[in-house]
Amino acid sequence: MRRRFQGLASMAQANTEVPDGVFLVRVDHVRYSKERQKLFYTIGFSVLEPESLTGHAFTGRIYCAAKALWKLSWFLRDFGYEPKLLGRDEVEEKNLIGLRGVVKVSHTVVNGRTLVNLDAFATAGAWESISSPPAMRSEMGS
Repeated sequence: MRRRFQGLASMAQANTEVPDGVFLVRVDHVRYSKERQKLFYTIGFSVLEPESLTGHAFTGRIYCAAKALWKLSWFLRDFGYEPKLLGRDEVEEKNLIGLRGVVKVSHTVVNGRTLVNLDAFATAGAWESISSPPAMRSEMGS
């Protein structure tokens, strides 16, 4: 049986892809996964700023191997994860939903697949200084 859903095709298009850049985001979903002995969190983000990309979504990975825990800690700290849980070395996935922060995104192609890299993080409060262009300095000639 064939069913028709108006708007289905537009949802499948890549119009929700975000370009490389820096974004103020909110965590929408989190999933703990394992692939070929590699443990990681798959984190879904919604873009809040810049305004031109508000509502776009993307997913990235943060690995949980001993050598990569620094990045997971950086993400949790800058996104305002509960310090008490972090101090006990615990990650409660439901407590990650709704956290806000800044993420720097780049893309890499591996074996024909485009992957999103989460290159850097900052607190949500840092967005204003990150997104504002540097003040123009007028230079006076003598």
